[in-house]
Amino acid sequence: MQHMKSIFTKEVIDIISATRHDLGPWSLDSARKNYVSSSWRIGGQDEASQNLTISDPIQAASDVAQNASRVEPENVAAAGDLLTIDKGVKDDSDGHQLLDNPVIVARRRLRERRRERRAFELVKQDDEELVKLENAAIQRSKGVNSAVLGKYSIWRKDNENENSDSTVRLMRDQMIMARVYSVIAKSKNKTDLYRELQNRLKESQSALGEANADSDLHHSASKRIKEMGQVLSKAREQLYDCKVVTQKLRAMLQLADTQVRSLKKQSTFLSQLAAKTIPNGIHCLSMHLSIAYYLLPPEKRKFQRSEKLDDPNLYHYALFSDNILAASVVVNSTIMNAKETEKHVFHLVTDKLNFGAMNMWFLLNPPGKATIHVENVDEFKWLNSSYCPVLRQLESAAMKEYYFKAGGHTTLSTGSSNLKYRNPKYLSMLNHLRFYLPQVYPKLNKILFLDDDIVVQKDLTALWSIDLKGKVNGAVETCGQSFHRFDKYLNFSNPHISRNFDPNACGWAYGMNMFNLNAWKKKDITGIYHKWQSLNENRALWKLGTLPPGLLTFYNLTHPLDKSWHVLGLGYNPSIDRSEIENAAVIHYNGNMKPWLEAAMTKYRRYWTKYIKYYHPYAKICNLSQ
Repeated sequence: MQHMKSIFTKEVIDIISATRHDLGPWSLDSARKNYVSSSWRIGGQDEASQNLTISDPIQAASDVAQNASRVEPENVAAAGDLLTIDKGVKDDSDGHQLLDNPVIVARRRLRERRRERRAFELVKQDDEELVKLENAAIQRSKGVNSAVLGKYSIWRKDNENENSDSTVRLMRDQMIMARVYSVIAKSKNKTDLYRELQNRLKESQSALGEANADSDLHHSASKRIKEMGQVLSKAREQLYDCKVVTQKLRAMLQLADTQVRSLKKQSTFLSQLAAKTIPNGIHCLSMHLSIAYYLLPPEKRKFQRSEKLDDPNLYHYALFSDNILAASVVVNSTIMNAKETEKHVFHLVTDKLNFGAMNMWFLLNPPGKATIHVENVDEFKWLNSSYCPVLRQLESAAMKEYYFKAGGHTTLSTGSSNLKYRNPKYLSMLNHLRFYLPQVYPKLNKILFLDDDIVVQKDLTALWSIDLKGKVNGAVETCGQSFHRFDKYLNFSNPHISRNFDPNACGWAYGMNMFNLNAWKKKDITGIYHKWQSLNENRALWKLGTLPPGLLTFYNLTHPLDKSWHVLGLGYNPSIDRSEIENAAVIHYNGNMKPWLEAAMTKYRRYWTKYIKYYHPYAKICNLSQ
């Protein structure tokens, strides 16, 4: 160190001394391995000298001096500025600084800060990765059908041995390779090998069956795996060509992808077909009730308390439906959860076909002290094509072509995208009657509109006390995610839409809506609806349904309600939280999986079935059951 004093500045000697006190005997290897900052690292040494300590000070000083000359001056200056020595600190007898030298303390503190900062960064990165993984798992869970959750759950790796069901996977892999080699064998006229591969394929398929787990496999599976392995080894020796095998696998993958796409289209077609059908039990119920109703004398076909129908001080509900069972659930669930049933009035409107059945059901099953009234939409003479644009459009040849032929597609795979346009609800005025509430109920001030695929779980009278702040429609908004905004439903490439509406405006839900009929009349809501419906005669603004014209008609006229009033998605979303459902005032089975269909999700269906009178004689005759 004495020899080195003549070569280096005092600051360099201080650093070397501090390193010696902290880390023991000083060596070139320790300097090279990050014991000093990157600007002080010594390069250019060969492997032989890396682990030598300084035994010859003169030789060491000479070697270090040569390397030190390569250090950039600005780096030396920076290090010197960083590690300035306190003038009041004394040296020891060798001229070296004591252990409490500020340079040593500063270096230690610097190292500690670096370690803390690095540890903090690592923890932060771990937390961020964990959050990403959790979010990815949640998003993936939303696409998983709860009906098949179980052994192949998304959480399986957390709870099961990762090697479980390996036999099933092995058999499937063997069968894939057997198909590849059988195609190659056939192309090369290896007839015997081709037949052997085909036989082993049949045997493996028989042993595998429908198994998805090792526990479901046939007892012959292990034998089939061994036999298949032998024939695959034989085929590999005779036929293996990397390029050919790759081509065959790629062709199989493309074929499988095409088949999956076709099956998805078929699934969509069949689900839409199921959604628009009426189960035999409900059809049977309607037929029996209709017969019973028209056998009644006229004086017995009337409901009680008809004087309450126009009383604006009561709680009025509008329900438009052709499904007797669904309408009965809406009325029953509302009454069973209401506090003052005598103040509730239900206005039901159905079509001519179900008018008698709907009347008969509620004559046999009156809603307690509540008032109920059933009307036939076909008797609304004012609702005609000269007044209503949608009726005029439905009577046109172009619309009939669009709805009933839907492009002429007849196959399952090609017609799925058009089947939804032929759903009867889009052709029924029951679906569009919601835009004519003041005309149907001219003496009322407020009315609560309910869809027939909802269940009421709490008393709803508080809705009449909510201040809509001058707005016409009180509804729950659905834009918690980006996909329920205006651009999902409307064609913003059309100037009529792009000039008048915000594509990011929040959508809302039909199904439970509080309408202020006085404000409706002042704003001429029906006139606004007629305007947009007329502009959409060629379906350039939206394709189908009543929600798009509703969004346009009630734009800036909708007051958002608390989400607990109306929880949606029970007809398509298997991932709704149970507590969210049970705390909701109204739950809505919007989607194709209606609770009266076999396609309904089992875990949600019980909220609906508990309001059905399965013990009723007509329900038993028609085999209606849970």
